[in-house]
Amino acid sequence: MKQEVYKISGMSCAACSSAVERVTRKMKGVARSDVNLTTAKMQIEYDETIVTPEQIIAKIEKAGFGAEIYVEDKEKRKREEAMEEGEWKAAKKRVILAICFALPLLYLSMGHMMPIPLPLPAFLDMEQHPMAFALAQLIFTVPILIFGRNFYLHGFPALFKGNPNMDSLVAIGTMAAFLYSFVMTVLIPRDAHHVHQLYYESAAVVVTLVMLGKYMEKRSKGKTSEAIKKLIALAPDTAIRLKDEKEEEVMVEELVPGDVIVLRAGSRVPLDGVVVFGNGSVDESMLTGESLPVEKSEDSEVIGGSLNYDGLLHVRVTRTGSDTTLAKIVQLMEDAQGKKAPISKLADKVAGVFVPTVMGIALIAAIIWLIAGKDFSFALRIFVSVLVIACPCALGLATPTAIMVGTGLGAQNGILVKSGEALEMAQKVNAVVLDKTGTITQGKPEVVAICTEEGSWQAKGDLRTQDSPALSDAQKALLYLAATAEAGSEHPLSRAIVAMAEKEKLSGEKVEEFRSLTGYGVYVRTESGKEIYLGKAKLAEEHSGNAKDWHTRAQELAAKGRTPMYVVENKNTVGLIGVADTIKETSARAVDALKKDGVRVYMLTGDNKRTAEYIGAQAHIDEIIAEVLPQDKAKMIEELQKQGKRVMMVGDGINDAPALVQAEVGCAIGNGSDIAIDSADIVLMKSDLMDVHRAIHLSHLTIRNIRQNLFWAFFYNTIGIPVAAGLLYPFTKLLLSPMLGGFAMSLSSVCVVSNALRLKWKKL
Repeated sequence: MKQEVYKISGMSCAACSSAVERVTRKMKGVARSDVNLTTAKMQIEYDETIVTPEQIIAKIEKAGFGAEIYVEDKEKRKREEAMEEGEWKAAKKRVILAICFALPLLYLSMGHMMPIPLPLPAFLDMEQHPMAFALAQLIFTVPILIFGRNFYLHGFPALFKGNPNMDSLVAIGTMAAFLYSFVMTVLIPRDAHHVHQLYYESAAVVVTLVMLGKYMEKRSKGKTSEAIKKLIALAPDTAIRLKDEKEEEVMVEELVPGDVIVLRAGSRVPLDGVVVFGNGSVDESMLTGESLPVEKSEDSEVIGGSLNYDGLLHVRVTRTGSDTTLAKIVQLMEDAQGKKAPISKLADKVAGVFVPTVMGIALIAAIIWLIAGKDFSFALRIFVSVLVIACPCALGLATPTAIMVGTGLGAQNGILVKSGEALEMAQKVNAVVLDKTGTITQGKPEVVAICTEEGSWQAKGDLRTQDSPALSDAQKALLYLAATAEAGSEHPLSRAIVAMAEKEKLSGEKVEEFRSLTGYGVYVRTESGKEIYLGKAKLAEEHSGNAKDWHTRAQELAAKGRTPMYVVENKNTVGLIGVADTIKETSARAVDALKKDGVRVYMLTGDNKRTAEYIGAQAHIDEIIAEVLPQDKAKMIEELQKQGKRVMMVGDGINDAPALVQAEVGCAIGNGSDIAIDSADIVLMKSDLMDVHRAIHLSHLTIRNIRQNLFWAFFYNTIGIPVAAGLLYPFTKLLLSPMLGGFAMSLSSVCVVSNALRLKWKKL
């Protein structure tokens, strides 16, 4: 199965997007076809042995729309944006001109109906000069219909091809009113009474109002994609490349992996890379949501689009084009906007049959009033009013606009949502399963305990913070010995000890001999002749006589999920170093927030039960599932689903990928493996568990907004169409003017988009 994205042109409302979906889904070999009206893109999945891109494009063109395979191109995107800007300016000009003609037309046609008739020149008096009165209205109307010609150029062809849309409704209604009025104008010389049956102002003002509504709607829709545009704009177009020790300015597209670029203070990072020289503070907030600048030095990774606050950096480019972090984020967001939430399918089904249904209602209503004895002009007014008040646009915009704004809000907070389905499903989750290592915990070991004969030092809450107590001289001496022994080792536990010594500004003694004792620990002989062993209990027992004296304290450390390491100096065990993968500062707070929302929290880990229970207790986990093999994680998720749970899995490793796919919503930690990130539905760029709670909250906000939008769209049509059809006329003698219908129709779309834009100001 092949997946492709197509750019669709010629769509004007939800009926159009529904028509494109309908014709493509009927094609043999097509498994899925989703069209997003807001982005004008179609995501399609098909069997390339059965159907070809040429056949797909031909099918769409036959339905009356344009299609081409979408290829990401920065220059092309800029040209399209410039073209859109040009189209908006032209549309604005047409709207202004249409209003300039519509206002005098309204004055001329309706002025005499005011309680105090508005003055008119004598030659335009309706009773004395009916032909001049009618011709003046015709002269004002024709330019307005020319300015709104797109309704006719798109609406009638769509109708003839069997895919009527919003333009078809406007085109039929206004053209019927115009042609009827034109015939009445021709008949005025025979019978002056025909001057009272003119509906030029209905045709002209409806076209003007719908043009104004479409313009406002288009501008509003443009705002919903601002987050993507801002992200794209983060990456500069040029960079300073260092070649043969000379600096040269080049276009970013010319850079290849391995090139070295120069970043001065205040400049943006053009592409992902690794620092090879210099120090600086880089602001990554727009990409990760992390508010504080991140210190960068040699071997630090930098992300394209981030800002170098201060310092000079030389960066070796590692990723270019669509492989960069920024490009992937943009792609994730566009995919999310393109994939439909299940809630949108109802609106799509309605929109697909909406226009033909409305045309049927308009025709039936007009016929019923004719049968009831009303004249043709009355029936025409009913017909036109029903056609112009009906608005499938509001239905079609209800879901995609809210999803676009919702995913944009998430991205600004470092939460990347890959699909509309994930955004909808997250608010239904009632069980969150957390991987331990790297998700609840830091994912790298730290020294959390130092035990000497005089006493023990322990990091506060198993996390080394500023509140942790200071080390005594004896504890520093033990750490000094341990750092001396581990300085030559690359083992993660060794790195933790060396890192702790560096924090305490302790540099180990010079080593003359170093041996790694695989599976046990290390041995070193220092310049001063000290012999130091560091490692497991068995190693200490072999090389010291008092190792057993420390076993009880070692077991106490192990009971708390810490790895005890014996320090032996000159055949005497002098202390213990406790190392553990410490929990993140926000983990317990995040779990509490989830539980407050009625979500049950599980921890899934391959660790032994004792360690898992200790970490779980610290993080306030509801239920701990320990000693699970990597290949069994997905089965555990499945078991929870069989119990009726809707599961969100949160993980960061390659071994979490199957479980992320199995869960209703897979959530990957941003600093995790690429495979975990690719498998997940949501990516948390800040690697902060509080963002799991925020992602669920974002889902609730977005779905609530969609429901509000759908309610108003359905409510508007449910009330508006019967009123336009004359349902109230027998009781109140009130009849809806086509002009008011056109205004209400435009207003409904703008209201839906404006309501979606309210999401931008929400706090997660």
